Amino acid sequence: MIPSTRLDQTPTERIDPDAPDEDERKAAAKRASPAAANGASLGFVIGAAAAGTLIEWYDFYLYAVLTPFLAPLFFPSSNPATSLLAGFATFGAGFAVRPLGALVFGRIGDLVGRKIAFVLTVSLMGGSTVAAGLLPTYQRVGLAAPILLVLLRCLQGLALGGEYGGAAVYVAEHAPDSKRGYYTSWIQTTATLGLFLALAVILSTRLTLGDATFKAWAWRIPFLISALLLVLALYVRARMRETPLFSRLKAAGKASKSPLRDSLGSRRNWRLILLALFGVTAGQAVVWYTGQFYALFFLTATLKVGFVQAYVIVGVSLLIGTPFFILFGALSDRIGRKPIMMGGCLLAALSYYPLYRGMAHFAHPLNIGAEIALVTAQVLFVTAVYGPVAAFLVEFFPAKIRYTSLSVPYHIGNGEFGGWLPFIAGVIVAATGNVFAGLLYPIGIALLSFVIGTFFVAETKDVRIWDEVFDDHERTAVAKVRS
Repeated sequence: MIPSTRLDQTPTERIDPDAPDEDERKAAAKRASPAAANGASLGFVIGAAAAGTLIEWYDFYLYAVLTPFLAPLFFPSSNPATSLLAGFATFGAGFAVRPLGALVFGRIGDLVGRKIAFVLTVSLMGGSTVAAGLLPTYQRVGLAAPILLVLLRCLQGLALGGEYGGAAVYVAEHAPDSKRGYYTSWIQTTATLGLFLALAVILSTRLTLGDATFKAWAWRIPFLISALLLVLALYVRARMRETPLFSRLKAAGKASKSPLRDSLGSRRNWRLILLALFGVTAGQAVVWYTGQFYALFFLTATLKVGFVQAYVIVGVSLLIGTPFFILFGALSDRIGRKPIMMGGCLLAALSYYPLYRGMAHFAHPLNIGAEIALVTAQVLFVTAVYGPVAAFLVEFFPAKIRYTSLSVPYHIGNGEFGGWLPFIAGVIVAATGNVFAGLLYPIGIALLSFVIGTFFVAETKDVRIWDEVFDDHERTAVAKVRS
């Protein structure tokens, strides 16, 4: 259950220098756990941010789940493998533009505010998804169909590029320093829950209407449902207010006037971006996409497991694994972000080959229980690398360029290293004829991040992000409480 702690104390209140020492300590203690100036509950803050983000992940992953099904409708070919690779390339195109979305909406978030970027991203994502549900197929309009599909996937990627960074920053800048990993981990559940929702909607539609109807026109229904979800998301986000930390930063004149220049024009910041990318997010991305999407594609496209059984296997594994995002986020507040994320990368790299050999072994005859166990193990690796990463990224970059700076390595990692994983792995399999050879890619990237992250990336657990906006008197008073 999302916590409902009241945030009635604003961190902008002054400490009375003449107050008794005990009163000063109490006032400083409230600053040490910063509160929203608007008086909203932390539960609402998390729920509002997570609801919109979950809807955006649902929108983005609909095509991903339906790639093997939609490929022949938009990329017909006499060679099924060629058609599927074209579908995976379109899947990757949505990820390719995510770094651009990070720059566009990151600039808006750091310059104007976190909330306005939120509203823009969910509007663009929802509109693109609904439009995808109205697209004619190749059979009706020829080459225009795949061109329009690629264009809409790029618009979705642009929107998602601005969404995640905003959600992570929004929650983190409301949360107390000592529980930032725990509170931001609720945002981390949305990607997996968005995938689960997409699987559930697609499966129920196909089972209710039948395969023939689904292929003829009903594949559009999951996309069109997004119109209702968009209305819900806009209603929720209209009630959100700016984060107290950014409001104070802007009021003090400390906000960046040129976020792109400040973020990308600094050698020091580029060093942080590259360390975050190669030491954390690249490995996190391949573990995420291997443990969920590649596992699904491996079951359906490689092992020829029926779509119902495959969706059930992956869906149940996602439900079992989801609480571990919260567990690992909370644990990272105690032992640090790095041990958990790096441990997840290493365990994944060492385990993928035997896990996928096991999946092949239990596919025919199908042993659903064994397959669920094998996929769940992969989802647990996902929760380890992904649960603490939002808190890590927020703490790794300064407040005035936080939205832009953290979005760049996150979306390059997940958009390029992760998003192209099915395509790259598919090419390796096609070139070698070995169905397990595609695992070389995620194993190699996960090991790369483990080495760089372990030896070159600093631990961030003890970073106090509110210290950037405290004045000297407040900083001294808060230090007394923390000592």
